[in-house]
Amino acid sequence: NFKTKFACEVKNFNVEDFIDRKEARRMDRYAQYAIVATEEAVNDAGFDFETLDKDRVGVIWGSGIGGLETFQQEVMEFSAGNGVPKFNPFFIPKLLVNLAAGMISIKYGLQGINYCPSSACATSNTAFMDAFNYIRLGKAKVIITGGAEAPITPASYGAFAAMKAMSTRNHDPATASRPFDKNRDGFVMGEGAAALIFEEYEHAVARGAKIYAEVAGAAMTADAYHLTSPHPEGIAAAQCMRLALKEAGLKPEEVDYLNLHATATPLGDIAELKAVQKVFGENARVHLSATKSMTGHLLGAAAALEAIATILSIQEATIPPTINVQELDPELPAGLNIVLDHALKKNVKVAMSNAFGFGGHNSTIIFKSL
Repeated sequence: NFKTKFACEVKNFNVEDFIDRKEARRMDRYAQYAIVATEEAVNDAGFDFETLDKDRVGVIWGSGIGGLETFQQEVMEFSAGNGVPKFNPFFIPKLLVNLAAGMISIKYGLQGINYCPSSACATSNTAFMDAFNYIRLGKAKVIITGGAEAPITPASYGAFAAMKAMSTRNHDPATASRPFDKNRDGFVMGEGAAALIFEEYEHAVARGAKIYAEVAGAAMTADAYHLTSPHPEGIAAAQCMRLALKEAGLKPEEVDYLNLHATATPLGDIAELKAVQKVFGENARVHLSATKSMTGHLLGAAAALEAIATILSIQEATIPPTINVQELDPELPAGLNIVLDHALKKNVKVAMSNAFGFGGHNSTIIFKSL
């Protein structure tokens, strides 16, 4: 009965291909995604944790909502049973937002820093900033970080539909996620997880690790304006980008690519581009794109997935496009360099990524080539 009848789902996910059946049943789907993504990242990094000092290896793993699917299912079953106590003994562990971080540490025996930041759709960038700072302060050598979300449930759909936040383009869902388009009407719900390994440079070099990029700087600010709407002029979002650039010791003109938060909401896209224009100026050279046009919006995991896209723009010398734009909104600030329709081959040395969340959370992280 909801106005939105589609989502950007993880298809054909058989958890038993990755996790023992008994263990999987003790996890909400968001945590299952986190475990699988982490294993891929750990394998890619070539870690042998038995050779590392495990109390110097941490996990900072974010989620905006946590075990929403578990919560909804258990409460509905309890209500349908007229209050008969039949809650699963793993109900609480499965729904807690921090349990993915705990499960990852248990899986690998990691005894360093371990917790879960949660700042709505800025969550993963918050995790990255914390990981960056802990390593800089010498409190960890390696931190597994990222975000996971499994929000495609009737509860979340009902709630976001009530807010009129999601696209209702049911007749053409493939093009529904259309940031900057004149006829955009909200975001497309996505799900999944993305994991990154943050490692002290000398530690990574000593073990011969493949280094994708360097974290150059990061920042967070608050709009202090509204619970769910961004400040229409993007004032604090602009300051967030400036602070990240200052920490990185970079000038705006040195940035080659900016992955925008851009969720395809009428207010959000305009506010963010106004912020970009404040920082980079009119007719700025920086290339802009919104990868949510291809992935949907993963909420607390969005910034993690987008960080990977941002880093790969450096590795692959390719800027991903914004798709589904049939007509640019004339209300958007003019003169900005938005990459549309097709990926752009370009040497990228500095790339940054924005993530903003309900509550007025603004976050920016900057990566650069080595």
